Amino acid sequence: MGYNSLEYNTQRRKMQIPEYGRNVQRMINYAVKIENREERNKAAKAIIEVMGQLNPHLRDVDDYKHKLWTHLFIMSDFKMDCDSPYEKPTPESLAEKPARMKYPKNKIRFGHFGNYVQKMIEEAVKLEDGEEKEFLKYTIANLMKRHYLVFHTGNVEDKVIADHLSELSKGKLKIDDLNVFTATNQVLKQYGIQPNKRKKVVKPKKRKK
Repeated sequence: MGYNSLEYNTQRRKMQIPEYGRNVQRMINYAVKIENREERNKAAKAIIEVMGQLNPHLRDVDDYKHKLWTHLFIMSDFKMDCDSPYEKPTPESLAEKPARMKYPKNKIRFGHFGNYVQKMIEEAVKLEDGEEKEFLKYTIANLMKRHYLVFHTGNVEDKVIADHLSELSKGKLKIDDLNVFTATNQVLKQYGIQPNKRKKVVKPKKRKK
């Protein structure tokens, strides 16, 4: 699968519901393009689960699942063609924008990655092995790298991020090919940070024999 062509896009569009994050938006964009309807339905349901995990407070809202499916269609620009348990909304039927949501606050192993990343990892682990799981795994890995580079003052080797992903997923999500990571200079440029100002490189710790 051409992961880089799917995952990275320098010409970013404004998201309809930014509270879910750009990686959920990427998953939706990817799912819309899945040709097989059965696989597209599976992807849509998996995305709904991720959206629900990211916003558990919505469970106290009336028609909880209905709202998630509505948000899914909105974020796909109403292009998602899948079997929803509810009537598919139209732009005309949605006169008001969805209410903004607050992020849940929970303690996690590595604070710089955020609760959002941890929830994505938990959902990725639940998926069956296949293209969808691989895509989500690589998306999470690159998101973790970006969070790390923004949070810390030094550079980081891709192996460190791969090790952190393996640890957070309890060994269930492993990156064997480090080439799936976006180049560090590209990430730094994306956030307007000069690469030559970052001299410290974080390397993976050597395990004691």
